[in-house]
Amino acid sequence: MRNHILLASAIGVAALGAAGAASAHAIVGDRFFPATLSTDDPGVADELSLPTVSSFKTGDDPSAREVDISGEWSKRITKDFGISFDETWTRLKAPDGDTASGFQNLETTLKYQVLSNAEHETLLAVGLSYEWAGSGADRVGAEHHGTVTPTFYFGKGAGDLPDSLAWAQPFAVTGLVGYAIPTRPRDGEDQNPRVLTYGVAVEYSLSYLTSHVKDLGLPDFVSGLTPLVEASFETPVANAAGAKTTGTVNPGVIWSGRHFQLGAEATLPINRQSGKGAGFVVQVHFFLDDLFPRSIGRPIW
Repeated sequence: MRNHILLASAIGVAALGAAGAASAHAIVGDRFFPATLSTDDPGVADELSLPTVSSFKTGDDPSAREVDISGEWSKRITKDFGISFDETWTRLKAPDGDTASGFQNLETTLKYQVLSNAEHETLLAVGLSYEWAGSGADRVGAEHHGTVTPTFYFGKGAGDLPDSLAWAQPFAVTGLVGYAIPTRPRDGEDQNPRVLTYGVAVEYSLSYLTSHVKDLGLPDFVSGLTPLVEASFETPVANAAGAKTTGTVNPGVIWSGRHFQLGAEATLPINRQSGKGAGFVVQVHFFLDDLFPRSIGRPIW
């Protein structure tokens, strides 16, 4: 599967030169939902995130510096049903200078878009993810058990607000709620908790402002920006006595072109268990459905 990701990477890098108005990924009516960096959006599309690079200090005591480099390839089976493969390479550096590196477990996600309402700029989807036990390295903390996570995704644009609130029409919200279930309750003496995963992204699209509310004469690059704040959390709900909710709040910005987008966010931990100090995440994301609409960017059926 890593070979598939590397192949998709080569295709994406070859396409870096093209840019223009956003017209791919999750679209409903006049609303374009960009691919968010920290919480998955409700869209089903042919796309490639490569690379996504993050750096932060872990919640361990003492903290280690963790750098993650990941890639995710998503492929539509039908117009509304798709599959994605997500792999991450991790490097950990302890305070004493010792380092460890390796791949995390491979994750596969099936997603089905159950609702697309253009009038109210609403998208709803359901998904099922599986983390493949044993596909990652012990030295970077890859779990020995598999994890199944059913997830609900949503997206809602504010374009149906009255004209008296036209300034707010470029706002949109996307988010998800999932329930992570380990395939076995224990690994040796360690309990494997069940975890509620949830997150939300609040966005303000300058492209929507320019195209559908009021053209302020902004430069093309500025019109492609979407400032946003994401927040993602994990709350252990079973087999996790004393465990606390962890998560981050991520302010940032996404620039969307016709064929790809660029994103950058700060990552701010909500408590000491979530990490120490601020980190960052950056991403290059390709719209394969716009780059290759007659070949690898179209649904299989």
